[in-house]
Amino acid sequence: MFPRVTSRSSRTTTLRTRAAVLTVGIGASVALGAGVAAADGTTTAAPSSSSVASAVEAQAQAQAKAAQTAKAAKAEKAAAAKKTAAAKKAAAKKKAASWVDPVKKYELSAKFNQAGGMWSHKHSGQDFAVPTGTNVVAAHGGTVVKTGGNGAGDGPAYGNAIVIKHGNGTYSQYAHLSRIDVKVGQVVTTGQHIAKSGSTGNSSGPHLHFEIRTTPNYGSAVDPVAFLHRQGVTV
Repeated sequence: MFPRVTSRSSRTTTLRTRAAVLTVGIGASVALGAGVAAADGTTTAAPSSSSVASAVEAQAQAQAKAAQTAKAAKAEKAAAAKKTAAAKKAAAKKKAASWVDPVKKYELSAKFNQAGGMWSHKHSGQDFAVPTGTNVVAAHGGTVVKTGGNGAGDGPAYGNAIVIKHGNGTYSQYAHLSRIDVKVGQVVTTGQHIAKSGSTGNSSGPHLHFEIRTTPNYGSAVDPVAFLHRQGVTV
């Protein structure tokens, strides 16, 4: 029996065929992402199309959730800013609506409806004993409707006087002034300077005569201390 003889050309063809098959297999693995070789020589299969889609969907959901969280935070911040602005507006409105004492560092002297020889009728307001030149302010915001000597038209007993009309239909009067610093038609705010105290008119000494009226004229006064107490002012 003769030994089998393989020609060189046959062996070459076989090697070439095996190399071609190996090359095609490697190329397919790389191109298709078929798997990754592990350290022990095994191959891990690539994710399927369904698992890739799931991962993409999960990422999209996470991004959507993050966007919703950011939107909610922005809305909350805007709501907080709006609340703060509303609180400031309410505080400003409350401040604008408040009443204050017409002078500071005073002593109460003649009271409302008090009888005495200083007045032809009972006292029509509340006297605040203060030195001449004390700052007099508007007890509440409003519009100046009367100013001048002769009690701004209410009579010489008041001396120099001012009357202010307020938004609630109430009027305040300031008398015996040494100086008037506002004009008729001028709009003033609560606590704004309007005059200096004095002792003009029928006065036994420097003080501010203060009235609350229901009209701009003499004869319509109400108890100013009781009125201020109702507005939250401690007199």
